[in-house]
Amino acid sequence: MGLEEKINEELKNSIKSGDKIRMETLRSIRAGIIEFNKSGAGREMNEEDGLKILNSNAKKRKDAIALYEQGGRTDLADKEKQELAIIGEFLPQQLSDDEVKDIIKKIKNEIGAVDIKDLGKVMGPVMKELKGKADGGKVQQFVREILSTNES
Repeated sequence: MGLEEKINEELKNSIKSGDKIRMETLRSIRAGIIEFNKSGAGREMNEEDGLKILNSNAKKRKDAIALYEQGGRTDLADKEKQELAIIGEFLPQQLSDDEVKDIIKKIKNEIGAVDIKDLGKVMGPVMKELKGKADGGKVQQFVREILSTNES
């Protein structure tokens, strides 16, 4: 079952159960899917396209949480956190920090990166490997940390 079918099925269930936050979140994801289908890509949506839509929705929620917390609106931040958790149900399992660091070190050694100047050389392959499995901001932080301390 593809992402579109899963979302539609979950949306039906949330409407029946009356779960308003879940329904709104799933509608938001579905809007992204519909937008992709109407974009004229000329192909069926694949797993990578679905991942982009989910990650985009998740990033919007994370940004909103940060802004609401900064503004002291914990009620709105809590709602966004609930929505983020719902989106997380459809994302692939996230890797632990240690797993992410191990992958970064492996790629760093394969490339032969030695210091922070090689950040660009390392980030591309690392992000390709970790796409959807780890937060990009966290990955960049770990890459900088590993390159600046020259861990192997």
